[in-house]
Amino acid sequence: MKKYTAEFIGTLWLVLGGCGSAVLAAGFLGNLGPDATAFHIGIGFVGVSLAFGLTVLTMACAIGHISGCHLNPAVSVGLFVAKKMDKKDLVPYIVAQVLGGIVGAGILFTIATGQADFDAAKSGFASNGFGENSPGGFTLTSVIITEIVLTAIFLIVICGATSKDAPGLIAPIAIGLCLTLIHLISIPVSNTSVNPARSLGTAVFQGGWALGQVWVFWVAPMIGAVIGALIHTFLNSEKET
Repeated sequence: MKKYTAEFIGTLWLVLGGCGSAVLAAGFLGNLGPDATAFHIGIGFVGVSLAFGLTVLTMACAIGHISGCHLNPAVSVGLFVAKKMDKKDLVPYIVAQVLGGIVGAGILFTIATGQADFDAAKSGFASNGFGENSPGGFTLTSVIITEIVLTAIFLIVICGATSKDAPGLIAPIAIGLCLTLIHLISIPVSNTSVNPARSLGTAVFQGGWALGQVWVFWVAPMIGAVIGALIHTFLNSEKET
């Protein structure tokens, strides 16, 4: 249960920290008083990208030795395919991650609704989407390709960084920075998922189009994770990984 609890807490933190930065801080406007002109002090999409990377880096240090710090059903599936995860843990990990993502989104929703004019449905609540719900208006095809390819690369980095041949203490940094880079690439395309638990968590509280499109952000990352795991296995086929 310690492993599953760690995955729950870690995924909660990823959604609260990463999506929270998008919902609460990305476009934040401040002012010096009731008569002052508002000025933009939001962190923007670069800040949101960094926030997601920091959630993984910090949790990798906190719970990596307990559960491996997957925080992502696609990562767990990929690591299982790469024979880096026990079969008996796969479903409990995914359940813990999904619950953690929903609870993290729920905490964020509770905080955000403390602002009188906040509307999760209208704002999108940092949910993932395609077509008119893509930040840049990208098509379903573009979103699927993006999510598959970037999740595959993410798995290759995770598997490599956590292998016995990797330099010590490099894994949290490499994986965190990889997730940051993934967000820098794909926030305009899909608002970046590569993580079904993250996508479902925010979709539950957006409550409209996000729930209708969330299937893409389960299917594409899972496919990408399997591809990444198979590539890692092939590249290391003559080594003990």
